[in-house]
Amino acid sequence: MSKERFQNPNCGDELKLRLFAFNSNFKRNVYEITKVEIYFYDPEEVSQENPDGLRLVETINPPDIVNENTGEYSVTLTIDEPRYTIGKYKDKWHIKFESNEPCSIAAIDNNFEVYPDVWFTAPGPSIYDFSFYFKPNKVTKGSKRYILIEVVPNVPAGNDIERYYNNLAVISEMKIYIEGDCADCQPEEQDLNMVVDGEIVSFREKRFGYYFIDTTDMDTGLYNIWFELSYAENVFVSDKNQLQIY
Repeated sequence: MSKERFQNPNCGDELKLRLFAFNSNFKRNVYEITKVEIYFYDPEEVSQENPDGLRLVETINPPDIVNENTGEYSVTLTIDEPRYTIGKYKDKWHIKFESNEPCSIAAIDNNFEVYPDVWFTAPGPSIYDFSFYFKPNKVTKGSKRYILIEVVPNVPAGNDIERYYNNLAVISEMKIYIEGDCADCQPEEQDLNMVVDGEIVSFREKRFGYYFIDTTDMDTGLYNIWFELSYAENVFVSDKNQLQIY
């Protein structure tokens, strides 16, 4: 599974870099992305002519630029040594927004960082867990929008364990479940009320996850919503909360 831009990628990871394109507040496909250039902010390359020390690492050409959905693009990098190392990078997207508009060519800059692995040692197993928060908890029927999910480690503040668990909250796989709230249902009927069954929350930003929900075909009423975080042999399941569609 590849990491997202803000999921603290390490050397050896695959990293997915996304770009969203909007026109009049709607996601729209651009006419063409000619290339994506990856630059390293190299302190040894800093000069009067190159104050940021930018050094070209690789160029991704159109066959490897994926148009995932309307207005959504991505490229996947393999963060391998020696091409990549710990430090800060820029991804520059060269875009022609419209076919017949000469002034619609632009270079869009974004940034990401490659981090060192985070380690800690202890005389016993990992015993801490996580709290989960989400919003909104009330959505108007017919809405199509993102639900924001936050993962917060329940660990002592201000030590190496806190930093370690914060990193786990960032890099671990997150899933979401949504089911109709049916107190009188028989166990065999419960699966019929499942609206979202363990879908991976793929769009991540540090401790936050974003899940796009389309309520067009959902009935009004209360739904149970819960989350799952997993890394190595550990699986953390949140309490069931309530989401209202009205």
